[in-house]
Amino acid sequence: MTLFALLFSIVFGVGSLAFGYHLANLTPIVRWIIYFGILWLVAAWQRWRWFAYVGITFNLLAAALGLWLLNFPPGWMFAGAIGGLLAFDLTDFRYRLRFSASDQERRIVENRHLPRVTLLAVLGMILSSFAMLIKRQLTFEWAVLLMIVAVFGIIQLVDRFRQRGR
Repeated sequence: MTLFALLFSIVFGVGSLAFGYHLANLTPIVRWIIYFGILWLVAAWQRWRWFAYVGITFNLLAAALGLWLLNFPPGWMFAGAIGGLLAFDLTDFRYRLRFSASDQERRIVENRHLPRVTLLAVLGMILSSFAMLIKRQLTFEWAVLLMIVAVFGIIQLVDRFRQRGR
């Protein structure tokens, strides 16, 4: 479950940044963002823990540049930053899970950590949506992204309740 959340957060963060830059017609930068995302996925697969620091720095700088200097839609930049922060946190969390004594202990720790991280991501998405609403930049694409995130959230909630019922 943690690996899926890690990979999803990398794709989510990098994809949001790439789409935000795509909306501004900066195609060469979009390509580099996508290349970086692929490299980050490879780093996660290879368990290069140090690359999470590079990834969070890249995501935050790209989001800050797009938000403050280039005045891109705030939702896509916030979503990119949130995805980077989640990937950074989950990389470290995944590393710490390796030191768990048993599989049951690992599942307990994982079941506590993932809902907290999910709550922070949902709050970030709500704040991003609110910022886009204020700037009157709420788009159909953003609504689709919110629906996808909501579906994943509901799936995680259902899975959590099913596990508690066992």
